[in-house]
Amino acid sequence: MNIIALYLSVMNALINKIKKLEKAALLLEPNQNTRESWHKQVSEIAENFLGKLENGKAYDQDSSHIKQLKLPFTEKGMLSSKVFGDIVNHVDKPGINPASGGHLGYIPGGGLYASALADYWVDVTNRYAGVFFANPGAVKIENELIRWMIKLVGYPETAWGNLASGGSIANLIAIVAAREAKAITPENIRKAVIYVSKQTHHSVEKAFRIAGLQYAITRTLPLTKKLKIDTIRFEEIAEDDKKQGLIPFLLVSSAGTTDAGVIDPISALSEICTRYAIWHHVDAAYGGFFLLAKSFSSLLKAVNKSDSVVLDPHKGLFLPYGLGVVLVKSKTYLKDAFRYEASYMQDATEVEAEISPADVSPELTKHFRGLRMWLPLRLHGIKVFRAALEEKHLLARYFYNKISKLYRFETFGKPELTVVMFRYIPESYDPNAFNQLLIDEIHRDGRIFLSTTTINDVHWLRVAVLAFRTHIKIIDLILQLLVEKVILIENKISGY
Repeated sequence: MNIIALYLSVMNALINKIKKLEKAALLLEPNQNTRESWHKQVSEIAENFLGKLENGKAYDQDSSHIKQLKLPFTEKGMLSSKVFGDIVNHVDKPGINPASGGHLGYIPGGGLYASALADYWVDVTNRYAGVFFANPGAVKIENELIRWMIKLVGYPETAWGNLASGGSIANLIAIVAAREAKAITPENIRKAVIYVSKQTHHSVEKAFRIAGLQYAITRTLPLTKKLKIDTIRFEEIAEDDKKQGLIPFLLVSSAGTTDAGVIDPISALSEICTRYAIWHHVDAAYGGFFLLAKSFSSLLKAVNKSDSVVLDPHKGLFLPYGLGVVLVKSKTYLKDAFRYEASYMQDATEVEAEISPADVSPELTKHFRGLRMWLPLRLHGIKVFRAALEEKHLLARYFYNKISKLYRFETFGKPELTVVMFRYIPESYDPNAFNQLLIDEIHRDGRIFLSTTTINDVHWLRVAVLAFRTHIKIIDLILQLLVEKVILIENKISGY
């Protein structure tokens, strides 16, 4: 066999193998009938899920079968009814139901239907939103969202931001930007001082480690009785650090702590930070979007004095989990921290009119997550979000007023946002132990989900009103359940 014949034989064999593999691989592209069948099944499951939300459980304690559960992958695909059924029976049922209006634990998420449609759209089209060159429309939409939020918090036009996967990554981006802006290097890091409080979210401390700032000095600032950073003590500590030749570097304050929904004195803290050249980062993941509600303007307007801020649309705008926003007052610091160059990206030259998300964040592969925020804002309008936030705040006030009047219940204080901390004080039983029994009974019932926290050795129950499906009927149910469960526990303790 000559060389040409051998070559043709090898190529024919290669082509035949490719065609055979192509035939098998084409199963990844289901035909229209299959797509319509899958879509119909999933739509029916979704409608059934939504239809049962109002009367369903917010928490299902029974997850005993999960440890033994095995859902193996097989060489051949399974029937769609089996695969979808596994999700319905083993994924959607046990644990917390974050889509429920009865979810009042931690800081609730949301799950707007319009966002689900946006995610479906994005996944089908598979738009890449990391670089303007790759998809100008997707980047333009995300950048318009950033401009809107810059205006919302009152930052200048020099500001910029990024739509990250959540508050944790958003906090990390801000902290890295601060590190670069303040020139914290291996040579001076052990003299750099970071200021936090016991109410600082744990994602911030995780971000310090990821950003290499665990070698800096971290000061936990004293709090007032209302769990706010003590501004007088903060300035005294910063002054003392400066006298010792240290570098006061970064303060992290909160606009809505997870425990109690507390807003730190942002304006006074920003003034101190300015005097000592300290970067002031505000974690407003929970409280930031309350800027939409006019009644909060006096509490939150000072956010514009900070150097960076984080907001979570999956909290205050009721979106599904997976979207956190960081804004930095100077876009230069974001670019300095995250800009990159690579030869394989030489076609994706920067267009001056729009900043590419990949140039201001750790992410290179970035799906078009902004559509899940843009679509509901466009379909519903801003007014409905403003009304929902006002409603949640008033519901928290309503619960606070009601629980304060119930026999033997006490509260931590009037809610600034939508978290109310409360507990029951039994006549002759350890309060912490009793309240643990109380939350256990609430979880066992499952119609609502509350969480707890411990502050200064006191065990508190928390109502966090932020799920968009939470309305006054749910709050009345909580009050009813609390009374019923207290009576039940007291009867058990006394032997009845």
